[in-house]
Amino acid sequence: MRVSRILKRANYAIAFTGAGISTESNIPDFRGSQGLWKKFDPRMASRSYFKENPDGFWDFYAKRYEVIANAQPNDAHKALVLLENNNYIKYIITQNIDRLHSKAGSKSVIELHGNILMSYCDSCFKEKSTEECIKEFYKTKKAPKCDYCGGLMRPAVVLFEEPVKLIDIAMEIAYRSDCCLVIGSSLTVYPAAFIPEIVKRQGGDLIIINIDPTPLDSIADIVIRDKASIVLKRIIENMELK
Repeated sequence: MRVSRILKRANYAIAFTGAGISTESNIPDFRGSQGLWKKFDPRMASRSYFKENPDGFWDFYAKRYEVIANAQPNDAHKALVLLENNNYIKYIITQNIDRLHSKAGSKSVIELHGNILMSYCDSCFKEKSTEECIKEFYKTKKAPKCDYCGGLMRPAVVLFEEPVKLIDIAMEIAYRSDCCLVIGSSLTVYPAAFIPEIVKRQGGDLIIINIDPTPLDSIADIVIRDKASIVLKRIIENMELK
């Protein structure tokens, strides 16, 4: 299998993952036929909506949290653990907020968009678990408040209209990389999508595993249209990893 050969010869391969790797864990993606934005207005995940309608914002994120909190890593997440443990992948850079990579056992994970399991005060930055915040929301039907200063709590995720805090670190990693394995990303959200572009632009290999076409398919070395778990399981078997 050509993907296996590329990973074996790479000196500094990374994985770049998007919502598509978690759909098999029953977490909907965003732009697919059954995606989140088919049911909800994307603006509900924005900074401006949080400020204008914090109660509506928390109603939306409570629904998202319930789906994510009960999800478990699938075979694709577990395969990446094996690739990392056997030193074929140095980092996983993910757009996902579900923490499934860490739950599966991956250690070198860069969560570009944060994670939904924790929340913090928008005023004083004191932290609290999102589970506690949602319990308060369901009890009061109002956006949860900070126990210290009374400010509005918010999930520790990057909202639309906010900068991606870890993008500089991710780009530094991309500049060191000679192979990027893209899994389940539409590659339409920037600045995150710059990561695989950087790897390819400096001569690295670009492998894209995604059900739907992406804007970078034309420059990729390999494009595979299949479920992430099926492809990664085949890669693991071909590389004889345990």
